[in-house]
Amino acid sequence: MDQSSGPPTEIDMNRPSAARVYDYFLGGAHNFEIDRQLAAQIAGMTPNLADTMRAGRALLRRAVRVLVAEGIDQFLDIGSGIPTVGNVHEVAQAANPEARVVYVDIDPVAVAHSRSILDGNDRCAVLHADLREPERILAEATATGLIDLGRPVAILLAGVVHFVPDADDPGAILATLRGATVPGSYLLISHSTFEDQPQEMLDAQRLSARTSTEITLRSKAEVTAFFGDFTILPPGVVHMPLWRPDVPSDVDDHPERFGAFGALGRNDRADG
Repeated sequence: MDQSSGPPTEIDMNRPSAARVYDYFLGGAHNFEIDRQLAAQIAGMTPNLADTMRAGRALLRRAVRVLVAEGIDQFLDIGSGIPTVGNVHEVAQAANPEARVVYVDIDPVAVAHSRSILDGNDRCAVLHADLREPERILAEATATGLIDLGRPVAILLAGVVHFVPDADDPGAILATLRGATVPGSYLLISHSTFEDQPQEMLDAQRLSARTSTEITLRSKAEVTAFFGDFTILPPGVVHMPLWRPDVPSDVDDHPERFGAFGALGRNDRADG
């Protein structure tokens, strides 16, 4: 990470950040030594974790391409993390230069770097906000002028809902986000799970407790419930590589090894 001007003063460099650890696994440059130390610990227990992170990003890219093909031109990406190659705006705007994206993240490092990278792109904005404040996110996203909730929108929750503990009622948060959309809108979720996972993967997930954003592993049934009355599109809630792979050979014999489910839902409620 280029720290020639120093990190923002609000950054705690003595505690690892989930966003920065994620950036490291994706091959990014926006991370500190404390993040790399935790990443090395996790990787020592689960050598394929970097592949898991990349599988999550690949799922997001595939979903965005599907959404643009369906006519979606506005995206609200909550828990977007630190920008790396193949971000939502790059994929969406490559297919539709008019596509608009609002990124939202709780990590000030992710927000600061997002704003720097997106400087000059007037069809993107970045908000510093917490998923646990959905009304605030919706209001601020609308205030940017880039998101019109009177039109179909895609809400992207890629690898973020598992950072919300049960005590904070993620079901209610998701209900608020779904309820703000009009028919024709979409909801993407990818979420870590304990199902079909070896013990070493579960142990590695528990190391997340050392960051400010501990992971809560959930079942397929719990992830499915987050879609509420939205129609879950084929192939349903599946292990990430199984969600509409570009080619069949992209899926190996053990897609469950990536430890997360992914799915896309659509608001098919009747108007009125």
